[in-house]
Amino acid sequence: MTQWVRFLQEGQRCWGQLHDGMIQVYAGSPLSPLACGPQPGMERLPLDDTPLLPPCEPTKIVCVGRNYRAHAAELGHDVPKTPLFFLKPPSALLPPGGTILLPRLSQQVEYEGEIGVVMRRRCSHLQPGADLRRYVLGFTCVNDVTARDLQNRDPQWTRAKGFDTFCPVGPCVAEPGTGEGAATFGAGIRVETRVNGEVRQQGSSDDFLFTLEQLLCAITEVMTLEAGDLVATGTPAGVGALHPGDRVSVEIAGVGRLENGVAGAAEA
Repeated sequence: MTQWVRFLQEGQRCWGQLHDGMIQVYAGSPLSPLACGPQPGMERLPLDDTPLLPPCEPTKIVCVGRNYRAHAAELGHDVPKTPLFFLKPPSALLPPGGTILLPRLSQQVEYEGEIGVVMRRRCSHLQPGADLRRYVLGFTCVNDVTARDLQNRDPQWTRAKGFDTFCPVGPCVAEPGTGEGAATFGAGIRVETRVNGEVRQQGSSDDFLFTLEQLLCAITEVMTLEAGDLVATGTPAGVGALHPGDRVSVEIAGVGRLENGVAGAAEA
């Protein structure tokens, strides 16, 4: 897989590709039209010494609820008959290594490790059977941090899902190889969540209630997805509370590990 990252260099937001622990700096963006796509430069930066940004700049973050049967069951919810989705604000984005802040308004903030999808180009009214590779740049790790007590209290989830720092994303967006067929695109992707090194969640895109194609068709029937938009595809069973001092990681093979610390709002 081609792994794209974003980072700051001399105040500029830049793109690069990962190669053997180094970042190959590129001019331009993989989200640009193909005719003016990114071009590799001469500079290479050590990954360990380069703070990363979230690997996308979404106009919106579309999240999918209850897309794993076991997760719906652990929360006592019915399995939806059609895809259930909601929005997080882009202001919730948090880069790899950033700190999740536990808000004073909530006493029960939980992690939700997920497979994220970054859109490559504008997409509206996607039809079944479309080649998803034309529209999807690749996959990334997402932590859909949730104030569970507020989610259970509010009739809609904007407050529970929308706090600043509640959407860690990264470390890269991995672009699958061109040999993968449209029918199986996005299959077999495994996600694992750990808190303080202990495995808490394990899931696979093969366990989705609604396939990636079904999700994108349902979302784009309602709203246009723009290049760089982020879709979080739902979390497997095993969600649980976060506490100050925790380290939470979401890992996907071929994408890497997204790791973030946790602190109380008063500690920031």
